[in-house]
Amino acid sequence: MGETLVKKKRRLEMPHIYVLLMSIIAICTILTWILPAGEFERDGRLVLAGTYHAVESSPVGLFQMLRCVYNGFIDAGGVLFFVFIAYASIGLIISTGAFNGLVAGLLRILKGKLRALIIPIFITLIGFASSTIGVFEEMFPFIPIFVGIAVAMGYDAIVGLAIVALGTGLGYSGAFMNPFTVGMAQSIAGLQVMSGWGFRIFCHLSMIVVASVYTVRYALKIQADPTKSLVYGASGGIQADKNVESHAFGLREKLVLLVLLGGIVVIVIGTKDYGWYFEELAATFLLMGLISAAIMGWSPNKIADLIAKSFTDIAMACMMIGLARGILMVLQAGNIIDTVVYGMSIPLSYLPRWLAGEAMLLVQTLLNFVIPSGSGQAVVSMPIMAPLSDLLNISRQVAVLAFQFGDGLSNILWPTALAPVICGIAGVKVEKWWKWFVPLFGLLLLTQMVLVAIALAINFS
Repeated sequence: MGETLVKKKRRLEMPHIYVLLMSIIAICTILTWILPAGEFERDGRLVLAGTYHAVESSPVGLFQMLRCVYNGFIDAGGVLFFVFIAYASIGLIISTGAFNGLVAGLLRILKGKLRALIIPIFITLIGFASSTIGVFEEMFPFIPIFVGIAVAMGYDAIVGLAIVALGTGLGYSGAFMNPFTVGMAQSIAGLQVMSGWGFRIFCHLSMIVVASVYTVRYALKIQADPTKSLVYGASGGIQADKNVESHAFGLREKLVLLVLLGGIVVIVIGTKDYGWYFEELAATFLLMGLISAAIMGWSPNKIADLIAKSFTDIAMACMMIGLARGILMVLQAGNIIDTVVYGMSIPLSYLPRWLAGEAMLLVQTLLNFVIPSGSGQAVVSMPIMAPLSDLLNISRQVAVLAFQFGDGLSNILWPTALAPVICGIAGVKVEKWWKWFVPLFGLLLLTQMVLVAIALAINFS
């Protein structure tokens, strides 16, 4: 009997994330033999609406599937190397202890249950950075820090992970200046870039309130009874920061934070006014890290050791990004990615106005499973959704809003996006994260649907 139970438990065990991603690649390969091949005409990367047509079938074989895995890493090369550099650079800043000193100062001010305010404070701060300059992967080095702080405060690793994950995910969902998503989508839709920022800030804050209340309630519950933690008794993982309240916050640490703040201002100006992308952003992050290390008086060897450690820490996550991009390579090789987009858009044209906006949100959320890239999803979907919204008497701002809602939050849900990556960094099994996050995702999706309904009611334009 005991052996049977053990075997049953093993059968129900969540597969390794590499196994899961390769399984999805295999399923997509099979779909290239089932779904009809088709494509839109394009002007550069931009899809031309109304040009979808069938093309000759090009099913992907086993050998080509494995080539797509390799090509996924090549195609994601810019993202991968940016993540390596940004992670290492932020890692240098974190190693100075400046951020820990800031948190320690806040904890000395906040007492008792008020300490839980750390959660909404940093969800909001990270969300602001994400919604303005478009940081996402760049925030990953903060995950171990917040996990250690959360565990030391009597919470658990999920709370620490949630602070960073929700901040970035909601920052993208409620973005009002993000040039990589909202800016690009508005440009494609023929709208003034960064227009409608007032309502988007309202949306962002509304989602932050829902997420913060959910997270704080969970944190206080497990603080009162640790056995209610979803990761209670889990071995390994990031250890508690035992010196969480005693970190130094002297002149050097304050100067490092000024460097970080100054760097953020430079990135905002660079992305907004000069069209900076990965190359310039990576250089800026590296400069921030090196200046911070110089302020601390570190030797070149120490800096190199810290950078090498960061590369080691983020390597597995970068592997996941490359494998996830391999999924898109398979769909493109089989010429079915446009078929998927076209098939999702057809039902929308038959829906009434009040329902079509909500359906756009759901379509964009599902589309992020196969195109887990904000800018990539914008160039594929917005040329279709923008004219479709005109036919449905829906403003194009609402179409952009549905796009950013669907793209942002699901990045920390789908296994093809960043959910496995953030869990790997936090030392939390992805199935535990899903068990905690899926109910919150449902609440936030309902919140987004209400916000889309409000946008339709006020004719957000």
